[in-house]
Amino acid sequence: MKRWSRVAWIMFCCMLPVVTVLAAVTGQPPASRPMVAQIALDGPIGPAAAEYFDDASKRAVTDGAVAIVLRLDTPGGLADSMRQIITGMLASPVPVLVYVAPQGARAASAGTYILYAGQIAAMAPATHLGAATPVSLGGATPMPLPKTGEQPASAGSAAKDEAAAGNDAESHKVMNDAIAYIRSLAQLRGRNAQWAEQAVRGAATLTASEAAQQHVVDFVAADVADLLAKADGRKVRVGERDVALQLKGASVREYAPGARTRFLAIITNPTIAYLLLLGGIFGLALEAMHPGAMLPGIAGGICLLVGLYALQLLPVNYAGLALMALGVGLLVAEAANPSVGAFGAGGLVSFVVGSVMLMNTGVPGYGVNLGVIAGIAVCAAALLALIVWLVFRSRRAHQVTGDAAMLVDTGELLEPVEADGEAWMLVRGERWRVRSDIALPAGARVRVVSRQGLLLRVEPAPADATHP
Repeated sequence: MKRWSRVAWIMFCCMLPVVTVLAAVTGQPPASRPMVAQIALDGPIGPAAAEYFDDASKRAVTDGAVAIVLRLDTPGGLADSMRQIITGMLASPVPVLVYVAPQGARAASAGTYILYAGQIAAMAPATHLGAATPVSLGGATPMPLPKTGEQPASAGSAAKDEAAAGNDAESHKVMNDAIAYIRSLAQLRGRNAQWAEQAVRGAATLTASEAAQQHVVDFVAADVADLLAKADGRKVRVGERDVALQLKGASVREYAPGARTRFLAIITNPTIAYLLLLGGIFGLALEAMHPGAMLPGIAGGICLLVGLYALQLLPVNYAGLALMALGVGLLVAEAANPSVGAFGAGGLVSFVVGSVMLMNTGVPGYGVNLGVIAGIAVCAAALLALIVWLVFRSRRAHQVTGDAAMLVDTGELLEPVEADGEAWMLVRGERWRVRSDIALPAGARVRVVSRQGLLLRVEPAPADATHP
């Protein structure tokens, strides 16, 4: 028995290497391809874009992505949203490859900062970047500081310079903060920090080939496949560790924005937010003028709340918002209590000026469409003209109620009347007691000349008088 056990053991040891080799040659499953996530930021950088990147990048890491390709085409956007995206990029456990594409795309303003923050920065042919000067939400233009040793021409000019420097201190703080921020990103990724400062301070721009020559980006890639091929094997720093990119043959998976992100992108469009705000105000105004209608009040309340939510996410000029509210109030007052158009004209001017100012902050991509403002203003002007025309028409029209209207009415006697006697008459479908100075037969046409309480005094109607 021991002999057979020993023979079996020897045969097993001899066959094991053979079986292992055969399994490696014929039966071993192929290694799985690495997966790269692609996230597309098209359009202005705002709250919706920042939320989309955060959500998509977290889902990509959970799904096992070895890298993230951030495809970028933006005119710029809000600084807070830009910083939120960059913070997510720096905290990402996988490398982020920022790619300005397709051809004709741009990474302007906030997009330049995001491009500098990526472990790999690449651009498609016929793209450009730069013009990263921060713009104050109040619309102030940064003023250069006086040169060292420069003396003011007079005491008056010195006072003006001092006031200007005080008013512009905040702009210089924003400028210096932006320069330090983009320089820190350039130093972190080993890119051209000098040109980055020029892009912020002087709004410098570069084409794709120029950016590659000046070491602003790593290379120019024709498409995503070319991007992955050129990035493969490069060493990048992710957090506190160095990582060699293994992207050869990687599959690319698109991460589209979710329903909430798409909803935010719609309502934070400045033109949509503007229309929601107007719809809410006019809906509540109609409900106040016609209590119990319900639909205008409900729809107006929903539109107003959604519009206000969108406005608190957008760079709103509150002086413009106040002028808009004043203009709408004056237009409603004109409609409720028609005058000679003074309220309406003032409301129209206030509304148009406020609409133009509402989001005229200089932030790229965050302005209300002027065509929409012009269309609404023309409709409001037409409505105002109609109201004024109706007011003047009503003042020229004959009175149709009261004593003044009754004095021109004619009717028919229902029974004969004696001189200085009384009888019944039909006028405007009503039976009235009448008195006449002369005798008249039944069916005679008479005209009202005065009224005393419920008694009408009549006289024979002219031959050309018509029954109302």
